[in-house]
Amino acid sequence: MDGTLVDTEPYWIQAEKDLVKAHGGTWTDEHAMTLVGQALGTSAGILQEAGVDLSVREIIDFLSGQVMDRVRQDVPWRPGARELLHDLWQNDVRCALVTMSEGPMAREIVDALDHPYFEFLITGDMVANGKPHPEPYLAAVERLQATDPDLGISNCVALEDSVPGVASAMASGVATIAIPHAVPMAPAAGRATWTTLAGRGALDLRLVVAQHADGGLA
Repeated sequence: MDGTLVDTEPYWIQAEKDLVKAHGGTWTDEHAMTLVGQALGTSAGILQEAGVDLSVREIIDFLSGQVMDRVRQDVPWRPGARELLHDLWQNDVRCALVTMSEGPMAREIVDALDHPYFEFLITGDMVANGKPHPEPYLAAVERLQATDPDLGISNCVALEDSVPGVASAMASGVATIAIPHAVPMAPAAGRATWTTLAGRGALDLRLVVAQHADGGLA
């Protein structure tokens, strides 16, 4: 979600800077880049090491609250994201949102969309192991299989902008598309790499799934 569907990374980074500064520390953009795509609990632990004298839960609540406040004022959609979702919806492609943001934050974004594009959400507070662990994507595939037993990992594709997110998706076995944004990622074997979602549609995703099945992304 963050960085792929919406460009909320600047919101998170400013919230991190404000929090660390309030506790007498310094937080740079370089520090912030190390948290992109990480599970919120992991990020909170790193912020504690930077001098934030709060519990993990308090840190998560502060950051999420700050970002939600800004999202309510302006949802910064990424180029092509809503258009791609609409094309998938029109072509009856099932979609799930897999994010390390917690439920309230994710629902703010989903509720701002024009249609119920996402069948369900897998959020950071629903899994024991966050990205880069494969659990979030495996949980999503399991939910999809509940109403379609013939559906398998080979039928699925993940779109991710961060290093932990890409690692999570690839470890789960689903075809993976990296769309680097805040943190650069060079093209690599085993996944597709796109510069943008603009101009992309269901046919593009089906091609990646087919290439993955044929070993063409290896």
